[in-house]
Amino acid sequence: MKPTLLVMAAGMGSRYGGLKQIDPVGPNGETIIEYSMYDAIKAGFGKIVFVVREQFKDLFDEKIGSKVRGRIQVAYVCQELNKCLGDFVMPKEREKPWGTGHAVLTAAEAVKEPFAAINADDFYGSNSFKVMAEFLSDPSNRPGDYSMVGFRLRNTLSENGSVSRGVCTANARGFLEKVVEHTKIISENGHIYNISEDGGKKELGENDIVSMNFWGFGPDIFGHIKQQFTEFLAAKGSELKSEFYIPFVVDRMINEGKAKVKVLPTEARWFGVTYKEDKPAVEQSIKSMIASGDYPHNLW
Repeated sequence: MKPTLLVMAAGMGSRYGGLKQIDPVGPNGETIIEYSMYDAIKAGFGKIVFVVREQFKDLFDEKIGSKVRGRIQVAYVCQELNKCLGDFVMPKEREKPWGTGHAVLTAAEAVKEPFAAINADDFYGSNSFKVMAEFLSDPSNRPGDYSMVGFRLRNTLSENGSVSRGVCTANARGFLEKVVEHTKIISENGHIYNISEDGGKKELGENDIVSMNFWGFGPDIFGHIKQQFTEFLAAKGSELKSEFYIPFVVDRMINEGKAKVKVLPTEARWFGVTYKEDKPAVEQSIKSMIASGDYPHNLW
């Protein structure tokens, strides 16, 4: 059974100022997600499931999904604020999405096989998809055997503003022990800091392993996410800006002995368009990789 690629593309890019998932960065108008799709197909994934908002599903399919139809199976699920809430009554004032944990949960009915979950607007590199596909295709994997592509913190920063990263701790055997979500990481005078809500600064190591939301799961993860999301809603659902992140789910499962997460390390440089000012650097990186033969000039 070939693994599935789950692409979280429902965010409207509030910091970026638009629907950055379909913003072109390649020489022929290719988007970042198209490079991920190209890498996934090459690595042996058998299906791509896009998590989108209902309001731009048709536009997304026209601009993105149609590019790979006939090359790989494509499906869509819609992440709306009122989906997967069970008996919880959402506050009328709620506008902020529930987070990556909720995004993955919305795909439960569409994904029945081992799968990787990624962000639509992050560039991960071909090796990341290769090692992930190999892990997900291992027939010896059991429920709770998961994985994560781990990047060096120094390779994941933006020169144009703060970023959110899950800082990870792994044991000597390469299994994840802990994930701590940092929501405001900056680079300043040669040092890397996380800024807390009260303005405090904590220095982080440039070689710290971080999660860029490139996870490998079995379909058993959905039951765990559902349970934890129900508990999250009961505890924090009334807070208008509370979010439910995938690292929260994974961290708790590890602590409870319900999951083992293999860290698949990479020295690759991540890049993305967190801010509009990031785009020129992304475009130049794509050009350099095309020149070195990593990608064809025209993907399709």
